[in-house]
Amino acid sequence: MGSTFNGIEVAKRAMYAQQSALYTTGHNISNANTPGYSRQRVNFEQTAPYPPASRNRPEIPGQVGSGVEAGTIERVRESFLDAQFRGENTKAGYWSTKAEALQKMEEIMNEPSKNGLSKTMDQFWQSLQDLAVNPEDSGARSVVRQRGVAVAETFNYLSSSLKGIQSDFKNQINVTTKEINSIATQINNINNQIGEIEPHGYLPNDLYDERDRLVDELSTLADIKVTSVSSGESSLKIAEGKYKIHIVGNDGKDLFSGTSLVDPSSGSVNALSLTEDGVKDSVDTISLGGTTIDADKFTSTGKFQSLVEAHGYEDENGNGNEAGLYPGMLTELDNMAYTFAEEFNKVHKSGESLHEIDNSGSPDIAFFKEGIARDGFASNMEVSQKIMNSVSNIAAASTEAKGDGDNALNLAAVGSTNLDYDNTGSASDFTSYYEGVIGEMAVQSQEARRLEGNSETLKQSVEERRQSVSGVSLDEEMSNMIKYQHAYNAAARNLTTIDEMLDKVINGMGRVGR
Repeated sequence: MGSTFNGIEVAKRAMYAQQSALYTTGHNISNANTPGYSRQRVNFEQTAPYPPASRNRPEIPGQVGSGVEAGTIERVRESFLDAQFRGENTKAGYWSTKAEALQKMEEIMNEPSKNGLSKTMDQFWQSLQDLAVNPEDSGARSVVRQRGVAVAETFNYLSSSLKGIQSDFKNQINVTTKEINSIATQINNINNQIGEIEPHGYLPNDLYDERDRLVDELSTLADIKVTSVSSGESSLKIAEGKYKIHIVGNDGKDLFSGTSLVDPSSGSVNALSLTEDGVKDSVDTISLGGTTIDADKFTSTGKFQSLVEAHGYEDENGNGNEAGLYPGMLTELDNMAYTFAEEFNKVHKSGESLHEIDNSGSPDIAFFKEGIARDGFASNMEVSQKIMNSVSNIAAASTEAKGDGDNALNLAAVGSTNLDYDNTGSASDFTSYYEGVIGEMAVQSQEARRLEGNSETLKQSVEERRQSVSGVSLDEEMSNMIKYQHAYNAAARNLTTIDEMLDKVINGMGRVGR
């Protein structure tokens, strides 16, 4: 039969179990504001009944319960919501970085405004029209020269400013690369700790939380796939194991042919690195461990990819040309400045300057400096030295007739002449082409901000659902505290009752020999 003191043992177990639940509740309350913390709960389990099932068990009507015990303490977490959150977090990281890059570009281009390139060009055309009215006036000629200098300096400023921001993105790429490797190293270290603890039958919940917090942080930088690898056969079934992390592309497939960022089987990290083109410093290849891919094949949505696209990368599908947001805008500026200056010089050389009319100067003088390559023209554009030396070298006339200002009108008409600015065979005037460039930039920026807002909204929505599952609710914890406290008190009262019963049996049921 069961022990006389079985009731005391049942009450004791109940008190220990409720006490463990109270300790866990206190731990939850203490970490209510800890980033990444998941609330924990005690899994109560019935202890083995008496008598155990066997062929020689006592002949009694049934089994008698022997109480309760605290089986495991596990964190409350839903892996599906984690995966969903990280997917939205990846998109948010990509679009927020792209929106920031385009916002900085908009601030530099500064259109429409009184200080942008469009206004500067309008003033330049106006000065040429004014010169056509008074072609021999030195004041009007000086204005044309200064407006030309302003045009060149505006192109110089826009190009150098864009290159400055582009250089900043290069630094951010290097910082982000180090950040990815640092987070991966921290996850790997936690993996190793978990691998040492789980085989002993424990659940390192706080290590799980810290690892998931790092994985959430990593998901902002790149699109990742997380799979669990068991720490050993002796681990509990609900143990989460060690994480294996791959960097994946837009199609969800591994980008680096099976090479993982965090490899729990070897307990090591394959570092992410990149190489740059020697000429333009654009990203050429990206490597993970010993596996290398071309930069244009890196399609892992996240902050890292957005930075690479903003700074520039080698487009192997485009014959190795540089692609990206800022390289694209710099190319547009070079095309506009080069094509405009080439046509303007052509018309200027066809006219007659005051020095040519009086045979005191060189013929066919270019207004803008020649011999500058198309690539990088905007940053090196300047008014020719002969024009800077004398305004009389400005060719405002078409003939040697006094007061002729027809060529000044021809020069002013360059702005409305259809030219092939982008070298594609399609022609448009300067204003239309520039408006198209600015309009495309504005649409991209608007789209990036819209998608940034959408991804942030979705991320917040998933985070709220995730917090409803794993977050600490102080109201709920206080309710649990009261519940466990009353259960503890009830167990204590049960212990007192059993004690009184045994006291009656031992001390109050008579003495031997009477």
